[in-house]
Amino acid sequence: MSDVAAIDNLVKKHQELKKEIAKVIIGQENVINEILISIFSGGHALLVGVPGLAKTLMVNTISQALGLDFKRIQFTPDLMPSDILGSEILDENRTFKFIKGPVFTNIILADEINRTPPKTQAALLEAMQEKSVTVAGHNYKLDAPYFVLATQNPIEQEGTYPLPEAQLDRFMFSIFLQYPTYKEEVDVVKATTSDKKPVINALFTAKEIVDFQQLVRRIPVADNVIEYAVKLVGKTRPKSDEAPEIIKQYIDWGAGPRASQNLILAAKTHAAVNGKYSPDIEDVKAVATGILRHRIIKNYKAEAEGHTEESIIAQIL
Repeated sequence: MSDVAAIDNLVKKHQELKKEIAKVIIGQENVINEILISIFSGGHALLVGVPGLAKTLMVNTISQALGLDFKRIQFTPDLMPSDILGSEILDENRTFKFIKGPVFTNIILADEINRTPPKTQAALLEAMQEKSVTVAGHNYKLDAPYFVLATQNPIEQEGTYPLPEAQLDRFMFSIFLQYPTYKEEVDVVKATTSDKKPVINALFTAKEIVDFQQLVRRIPVADNVIEYAVKLVGKTRPKSDEAPEIIKQYIDWGAGPRASQNLILAAKTHAAVNGKYSPDIEDVKAVATGILRHRIIKNYKAEAEGHTEESIIAQIL
């Protein structure tokens, strides 16, 4: 199949996938779009939202519709790295045997990742970056595709261990979940308080998803689009000559080169699922907020004057 035909096929499958997810998840269209762009780009995503917005249900539904294996890990202060990665035990023949942890799956929901100490957070982040796990000197490859969705609750900050900036940078997208609209909430209550259980059909195989991820990498990008993405990231750095006044005033640190790479990868996927064979500047703009939001660090002045990351990104776009 040619790449053009493969992109046409991806558009069709992507639309079917969204219909399948909509059987269970009402609204949250932007959130689902960004999660799917992350998956088809081979990235990971951080979901930030208050409890009760169906984050777990959403991830479970998406993994079922994608035909992928799904595991959920509830992060707690006493969670150990071995609880995620697995550990070696002595079997009855007195030989060491490796028992795989929940990290060996296709989609992981790392629930409330900021509730666990840095040592345990770091264990998951090695798996995210290297797509492999090292236990007792042995390296184990993870199944492809491999995708981590971590959740954070933005209101409760007591007893949490916020992710360091270097670890936040491993996530392609930071996705904010909003409360549903009045009409959506009415529909949610109707759907969840009856005895109807929608059946989710698996539309993909793991191999098809890996093929689509490779297809995205092959999509050509014009030089002016790459230059736009790199300039946009450069503008977020307060010490750069390109930085506008708002960045110099309100931002302590800007985004690194990984943001530029992610902008282009996500723009390619955004173009492909919308039936375009090459991304343009509009595709970069469409994914910019979710990719830059967690990579710029505001100063106290920005906090005091009520500037959000989103409002600052909107101004440099």
